[in-house]
Order: sequence, then C-alpha cells, then structure tokens
Amino acid sequence: MKQQLLRGLIWSLLMLLPLSAFAQPVDIGSRRELFVDRLLIDKLQGVELKLHAPVKAPRPRSPLPVRHMMTVIKNGNRYQAYWRGSDPDYQGEKHTGHAGETVHYAESRDGHEWKFPELGLHEVGGTRKNNVILAQQPPFLTNFTPFLDTRPGVAPQERYKALAGYPGPGDKRGLAEPGRGLFAFVSPDGIHWTKQTEVIPYQPQWRHAFDSANVSFWSEAEQQYVCYFRTWTDPERLRSISRTTSPDFRHWTDPVAMDPNLPGEHLYTNQTHPYFRAPQIYISLPTRFIPGRGSAPDYDLKDQNATDILLMTTRAGSLHYDRLFKHAFIRPGLEPEQWENRANYVALNVVPTSPTEMSIYHRSGDRYILRTDGFVSVNAGYAAGELLTRPLVFAGDRLRVNFSTSAAGSLRVELQQPDGTPIPGFTRDDCIPLIGDEIEGQMRWKSDADLSTLAGKPVRLCWILQECDLYSFQFSQ
Repeated sequence: MKQQLLRGLIWSLLMLLPLSAFAQPVDIGSRRELFVDRLLIDKLQGVELKLHAPVKAPRPRSPLPVRHMMTVIKNGNRYQAYWRGSDPDYQGEKHTGHAGETVHYAESRDGHEWKFPELGLHEVGGTRKNNVILAQQPPFLTNFTPFLDTRPGVAPQERYKALAGYPGPGDKRGLAEPGRGLFAFVSPDGIHWTKQTEVIPYQPQWRHAFDSANVSFWSEAEQQYVCYFRTWTDPERLRSISRTTSPDFRHWTDPVAMDPNLPGEHLYTNQTHPYFRAPQIYISLPTRFIPGRGSAPDYDLKDQNATDILLMTTRAGSLHYDRLFKHAFIRPGLEPEQWENRANYVALNVVPTSPTEMSIYHRSGDRYILRTDGFVSVNAGYAAGELLTRPLVFAGDRLRVNFSTSAAGSLRVELQQPDGTPIPGFTRDDCIPLIGDEIEGQMRWKSDADLSTLAGKPVRLCWILQECDLYSFQFSQ
C-alpha cells in the first residue's frame, strides 16, 4: 500500500513538470538560433514574439530597375543582381506569353548604389551596349534563378549555378515528354553561362508547375543541394511550393509538396534560402497573391489582384514551413502603383549590407532594411517577463546575444536542469544584467562561472526580459 502511495506521489509530481522535461534535448552545438519558429520555445510568460517590419531605405541615385524575377547575391565585397527583361525586337516564339525574355546584370560595392556594365554579350534592341547576360532562349529566361555555389571543392567553372525552365501554359496533366522541366545552368563568374541538361523533369500528375522563380542552393546544413519550386495544389488550384534535393545538382529526389498555404491562399513565389548567419534556418519571403483586389490598369479584370510579402521559415531537412505570423511582413504601402497587378515581389536572398544591417530588395527598386537577425524578437514591455526553452545541448564556453533594451530595461538568463532546477552559479540572481543595444553582447555571471562545464549536458535557458527585445543567441568558444 505504501509503495502504491509512493508511486502515486511520484507520478503526481512528474505530471507537474513541463512536457519538455521528458523531451529529447535539441542539440544546437554552437549554432546561432533565432526566434523565427518554436523549435526551442517551451513557455512564454509576460513576453511575446514580435514581428519587425522592414524599413524602406532612402532611394538610391542608381537603383535597381522595376523588374520581376530578381536575385541578389553577395560574393565577398561585391553584390550581384539579376532580373528578367525583354528584347523589343524579338520575333520568335512567345513560349511563355512574354516577348523575348532576357536576363540582365548589375553590380554594387555597398548594396545600395548600382552599376550596370556594358558587357557586349548580346544584341538587344539593336545594340550590344547593354548589361544582358542571356537572350534568345525563350523557355528558360522567364524564371532564371542563379545562386553562388558554396559547396567545398566545387569546380571553378561551376561556381555559379541556376535552374530555369517553363513548361508552357495550360493544364498539362498526363504530360510526360522531356524538355518541360527545369534545366541546369553553370557559370564561372555569374556572367557567362552554359546551359546543361534537364535535371528536374515535369511530373505527369501535375496540372501546372515551374511557372515562377524556382530557387536552389547548396545547403551547408544538409550537405546537399536543395530546390524549392512552384507547384499547384489539387483540386484547389492554389499556387504553392514543393521541395526536392540532390547530391550533385543533376540527380534529384522525387518532389514533396510542402503545402504551406492557408485556405484559399496563393503563394506566388517562395524565395527560400539559408539565413547567412544561421544556415540551418531557411528564410522564405513569398509573395501572397490576392485575386480580385487592387487595380489592374492595362490588364483584363481577370488579372485584378493585390499582393504583399509574408515571412515564413523552414529548417534544414524539414518538409514543412513554420508561420509564426500569418499577416503581412511587407505591405504594399502608400504608392498607388504598389496596389497594381503583381506589384510586390522581393528578390531572392536577404543579404548583409553592414555589420548591424541586412537588406531586402523589392521589385520597385527600393531597398528595405532590418537589424541583423531582426526578423522576430522576444519582446517584453514595462513588466518583466520570461521565455523558457526546451532542454538543449550546446557547445562552447560563452553565450552571445543580439538584444536591445530601453534605458530602464534589462536582459538576464538563468540556466536550469531539464526538471527546472536552477544550476548553482548560473541562477538569475547570479546573472549580471545586460543593458544597452548590441549585436554581439555577452552574458556573464557574478562568480565568473565556467560555462564550459555545462557544455554537452542537457540544460534549459530561462530568459528574463524587461523593456527588451532578444533577437538571437549563440554559444561559442
């Protein structure tokens, strides 16, 4: 009888513990973690997750043009931009309904002012004095989407890669002929390109696919190539996103539909890519397409629509997107032209433009800026609040944070055992409060406790915030 009572007491006590106390710890090593999903979050008390709106930078003297299918790549101290244009003298087949698509190129040293080199590679509009890098390939230049291949040991002549292809309009269910899928392109410099073979074929069960930017990259976290591309849901016929992977950019797995759409929601693009400071997290800035709204000058009423930009994320290897916030990340804004047909797209890639700033490039030629890591924060107001993590395992002997407080605010952290017991030397009372605004602040404790003694062991972090935003944290050496 006593044993039964003891077992009952133990069970009652266990039921009081959070579920995370029994969960397998998340091994974060020395990776930087952002609060763009709930992977590490157990409880929020008196704090909330806050989506931060990008701010439009002053208009450049030489902005990028108003164009679709934009990509911006940062390679060392150089920024490279790509977009779709057209040849006014093109007389060939209008494979996509557009007139002779071209791909154009620009460079920048600061990510703000752009130069448009005269490359002399193609005659367009009766002249070679232009920045056109691809022309006269109608099935492929409507959605040409390049990236810088960071795979170790990549061949020099293939340092840049791209996927491109368009199967043509209409319902193509049952279509199995080759040539309708995505083709690989390679380049040594991002300017001179060579088309290779079809690598992701069209699937006969699809009604439609590939009719937008189809993005790919080398994933450091997955150690393989990843592609996120346009598909359509069935039977709803909503523009959506699928995923496939490859060890060599030639042989790709069977695509998997990720279906991130809310009911009735079109996601016109996906713009999914690894975040440059946390490559295990993929940022996605899709265009949300709302039919029947806005204005459509020079278009039929069936093309009347309004668009805006969302924030989604996914993680390396995941087959779903996380959407902490279902509302818009970037709204159309005050300019009437941003409420016209297909007016709101952002370029592929969020890129750093200073140690404290990152940039998002809009189809309008505007540049939007955010604080480094500043997509989402854990936010506390005047009253102090707490965020408790799930059990995690880290590597390192320092804990760095990206944070901002008011003059009256502060940030502290307590390290706990998985059952919630504060660890001596690392309690909230031992923690020296951080005050200020830093991208790489460092947490410290009064006794100079050695954080490395806890490395490799399951712990939980209890963040204590007051008038504070916490954007990211990272254990490091």
